[in-house]
Amino acid sequence: MTGESRAPLFDLTTTYLGLPLRSPLVASSGPLTARIDSLRALEQAGIAAVVLPSLFEEQVEHEDIHAAGLGDVGARSNPEATSYFPDREAHESVVDRYVRHVEEAKKALSIPVVASLNGETSGGWVRYARLLELAGADALELNLYGIAADIDLTGREVEDEQIELVALVKASLSIPLGVKIGPYYSALGHQAARLVDAGADGLVLFNRFIQPDIDIKSRTAEPALVLSSSAELRLPLRWIAILYGRLEASLAVTTGVHTGSDVARSLLAGADVAMMTSALLLNGPGHVAAVERELVTWAVESGFDSVAQLRGIVSQRDVADPSAIDRANYMAALTGITRPFH
Repeated sequence: MTGESRAPLFDLTTTYLGLPLRSPLVASSGPLTARIDSLRALEQAGIAAVVLPSLFEEQVEHEDIHAAGLGDVGARSNPEATSYFPDREAHESVVDRYVRHVEEAKKALSIPVVASLNGETSGGWVRYARLLELAGADALELNLYGIAADIDLTGREVEDEQIELVALVKASLSIPLGVKIGPYYSALGHQAARLVDAGADGLVLFNRFIQPDIDIKSRTAEPALVLSSSAELRLPLRWIAILYGRLEASLAVTTGVHTGSDVARSLLAGADVAMMTSALLLNGPGHVAAVERELVTWAVESGFDSVAQLRGIVSQRDVADPSAIDRANYMAALTGITRPFH
């Protein structure tokens, strides 16, 4: 199937985090990358690389605390009570399971496998990053997932902490390091440059933070997971276009990639790869082949020979004030003037 979906008239190959890929289509972290059977199906459909679900340090700590608590329950009730408790060393922890998943994914696939890590403390990040590299991951994606809810913490302090974490993890690794960030920075471009200077080999734009809702009947907070749509692609496109050519790092678009047209727009803005999760959950692994066919058809009809040829040609890197385009087009839409600003 992979061979059939690739047209000889267009070179799909690209490079991400220094890794050569057969196409710019990457499966980002999600339920489908959590299982070996669906990972195989994604590769069969033509996906070029996969990002495994994140290993969360909080999850590791919660499990450790829970296990320690169970070991203490009733321990003093009878001298023989501890003989009934499971051997902790024989217990497979969340870290053990994640490492095993990386190892099994590497054995099952011929495409690059990117591990993903979300941590709270610098020590935890470094320790787990090393474990994932030893497990065979081709690269590591640091998931900077955190809400700065402490009103006494300044934006600069949050940003400096992230820079320190990236530098520490990078210093402990020999594999490429990607950093997945959210869009909520006062000066996103400046922070992006600092992350690259700290050691990030690539940036993934953008993280979708959980936005809980409130149940008015129970008066409690509840999860509200909503899959992305193509409309959400505009924000990462804007920043990929701004950063393209200004940073010596790979750029990945995630959030809102559903169609071949979405991938084309991502590449035109300057992305090396386009990552999908929601589209694959909605349509299944076979959707990869459909997206690739649509991309290749458009590219050939548009006169392009390769991903490298079209990448970044709509970037805003040479525009002194990129926001001027937004203002002009917005005002044109409001006034009914359809001629675009150039």
